[in-house]
Amino acid sequence: MKTLIAVLSLSLPLVCVSLPAYAQEKKEPSAAQKKQQERMKSCNAKAEGKKGDERKKFMSECLKDAEPSAAQKKQQQRMKDCNAKAEGKKGDERKKFMSSCLKDDGPSAAQKKQQERMKDCNAKAEGKKGDDRKKFMSGCLKG
Repeated sequence: MKTLIAVLSLSLPLVCVSLPAYAQEKKEPSAAQKKQQERMKSCNAKAEGKKGDERKKFMSECLKDAEPSAAQKKQQQRMKDCNAKAEGKKGDERKKFMSSCLKDDGPSAAQKKQQERMKDCNAKAEGKKGDDRKKFMSGCLKG
């Protein structure tokens, strides 16, 4: 009996230490991770029957065929433009330049145009109030 109590008292801390690992909540995968998982499932289904190097080559090709998102394309284009402008810069000077170049430079041309239109309409709406102002601004902003 003493042996049983000794064994249990020695193993109890091990069980208590390992329990929190099982109690942790699983995090929900991000949208990008879900999309990658779906692509992986799709490619695995298409690779049915392929083995070894043939399967590796197929999976590699299948997984890299994905079209980049609009945001990725925009970032890739920005990177190309900044790289072209950074020609001749090296080391810390290049890092600093690339960092500032890759940051979002504020409103786009379309946003600037909309802001200008808002300023003009606000100036023209001087003195109007309530529903009259709302109606006027709506028509003015539509162009």
